[in-house]
Amino acid sequence: MPRTLYWLQCGGCGGDTMSLLNLESPGFIEALAMLDIEILWHPSLSRESAADHRKLKQDLASGVKPLDFLVVEGAVIRGPGGTGMFDMTERQPKKELVAALARRAQFILAAGTCASFGGVSAAGDIEATGLQFLRDQKGGFLGSEFSSLGGLPVINLPGCPCHCEALSGTLAALATGATLELDEWNSPMDWYGMQVHQGCLRNEYHEYRVEDSDFGKRGCLFFHLGCQGPLTHGPCNKLLWGRRSSKTRVGVPCVGCTRPDFPPPFPFFQTRNIAGIPLDLPEGVDRAHYMAYKGMAAAAAPKRLIERKTRI
Repeated sequence: MPRTLYWLQCGGCGGDTMSLLNLESPGFIEALAMLDIEILWHPSLSRESAADHRKLKQDLASGVKPLDFLVVEGAVIRGPGGTGMFDMTERQPKKELVAALARRAQFILAAGTCASFGGVSAAGDIEATGLQFLRDQKGGFLGSEFSSLGGLPVINLPGCPCHCEALSGTLAALATGATLELDEWNSPMDWYGMQVHQGCLRNEYHEYRVEDSDFGKRGCLFFHLGCQGPLTHGPCNKLLWGRRSSKTRVGVPCVGCTRPDFPPPFPFFQTRNIAGIPLDLPEGVDRAHYMAYKGMAAAAAPKRLIERKTRI
């Protein structure tokens, strides 16, 4: 009997779906077939009538039909005043459907930063939250102690959007019974255990503080252009987008979209600093040592880096 998957679109855009539809070798449909997973419903792929979809939701919520994977895209909208009426489905607050299906699912995946932590939606006044986190605070909509029937918390796959291979890889691991090691944000270590900075092709420029203050050039983007790569855990420079590139590879700063505090309350492309030293330093770095080290590193920068080509 095939495993079942229901994709629920909540508050936010459809970016995680668009990312998933770009999965290749195998594509999303091929990957599900290989894993023997049946899509019960997906807003971009399903053709069932409204009546058929209504019955499906009733059967899932009542336990008549088993649910192996519940994938939620977008934040859970609780407003106004906790009613959930800002986001409705067939005269029912969608948050009630989230709660009903979560009680029946073997595994729950939060696709994207909004579903994981609230994301862009949580910055407004619609009382949006992630499934099990609100920004960096545990709890969210389902509560900090919630576990699915499979014994796991909500598995967070942040990103704006979530990388398609992180989602398909997580589904594959769960479907085949592989062990998923999760970090403190309930994200799989296989994809979120490294910093975006660790796979960046500009690392040498960063180490010698060879900086750029404009887009599209080769130098480091951390010191002037607000790059969050040394502060962000994510697979962008490991998996690449379209299996080809990433923001930093084309001269655009990482905006930290997998972080629980995304979007930040300050401009994306400006580095906050104290006396020229970034206010937010890479993990595990002491400010005094960082100032001394970077001063020496800049003085020792190889000529080949300083005389680099100005365009990629």
